[in-house]
Amino acid sequence: MESTAKSLLGVGAVGLTTRNGQAALGPNLGLPERAAGAKQIIYLYMGGGMTHIDTFDTKPGHENQGQTKTINTNVDDIKISEYLPSLARRADKLSIVRSLTSTAGAHDQGNYLMHTSYESRATIRHPGLGAWALKFNGRMNPNLPGSVFIGGNSRINGGGGFFEPQYEPLAISDPASGLKNSKLRGVDQKEFDHRLELARKFDSEFHEQYNVKKVRAYTQMYDDAVRIMQSKDLNAFNLKDEDEAIRERYGDNSFGQGCLLARRLIEHDVRAVEVSYGGWDMHNNVFISAPERCGVLDQAMAALLDDLEKRGRLDSTVVVLTTEFGRTPRINQNAGRDHYPKAFCSVVAGGGFKGGIAYGKTDEGAENVIENPVKIPDFNATVAYAMGMPLDHVIFSPSKRPFTVAHKGKPVLDLLA
Repeated sequence: MESTAKSLLGVGAVGLTTRNGQAALGPNLGLPERAAGAKQIIYLYMGGGMTHIDTFDTKPGHENQGQTKTINTNVDDIKISEYLPSLARRADKLSIVRSLTSTAGAHDQGNYLMHTSYESRATIRHPGLGAWALKFNGRMNPNLPGSVFIGGNSRINGGGGFFEPQYEPLAISDPASGLKNSKLRGVDQKEFDHRLELARKFDSEFHEQYNVKKVRAYTQMYDDAVRIMQSKDLNAFNLKDEDEAIRERYGDNSFGQGCLLARRLIEHDVRAVEVSYGGWDMHNNVFISAPERCGVLDQAMAALLDDLEKRGRLDSTVVVLTTEFGRTPRINQNAGRDHYPKAFCSVVAGGGFKGGIAYGKTDEGAENVIENPVKIPDFNATVAYAMGMPLDHVIFSPSKRPFTVAHKGKPVLDLLA
């Protein structure tokens, strides 16, 4: 039970809202309340810095383009990389942002800024978008975690920051392995219930004497761990329930299976899911590495969008594809591309976003943003606004410092339907 509680840290605590006295109104941004905001989010994070000029912002005919060719999409005026043929056939579902810009050119700083909208500080950890969604909107399924991170490096996700422990995501390194520490080990149900009752009697005097928030939260965490262990909703983590053909459609790799697991978790009303896919730090041989990475991304994301639409979940789920920065448009001496925060791309789909648009523009060599620049807090504010989060509500950290979901970001309303 202790292992389960640690694995599902805080999943049973009741989500706090802005109406409990821990939030206050900040400056009025003059935004109308988004009545039918998206309910859930799938955040696809390309760790290492996804190359923009080899994916969603190609510059055919320019020397910076190198070997990557450009192809048409199913939207007349949008063209993308040849490495993304499946997404090209689904461009009518995509909002491509080609004008992201940042000053954070190192991985850790760029990653932190993209996930939280704040610069990294040694004195505080800021919450990520998934944690903010839980804070404002609460958990949807009491029998499952509110937020899940899928990938090999849980350090890169935004996490719960200074929020209470229940806002931390449950981390799963291997999507095909199921949920660890969720089965009884060494005892049957009768013996387990007997031991649980003994533990409650043993703790009762302590709980009466120390009836304080932290003790209650710790007790609630264990109670919820027990309930989750006995819940049929745990089948959401079992990819073996899916037909082999569906699993193959997502791709026989961790990212593809992670996207499949994300879809299953969304169907079981998990509020926020992040799936990470690293290996984009292509200082060498970009024209060998990019096609391989893009192939995995292209297959998995296309399958995810198709399934969400088919199952009636795309309109209520924001799908975000993003990264910490782009790659230098100019090819280096190692046939690679280096860090480049000055201009890069992200993609958003579903959840009230327009489809079939490319927002913003870089110059002829993909080096400078020349139209509709979007800073990272603006991008995150757009996602948060699409989910109905109040951008002007202030949450105070334990040190009484005020914070908002997207810092000083303002949503790009032109992206929203």
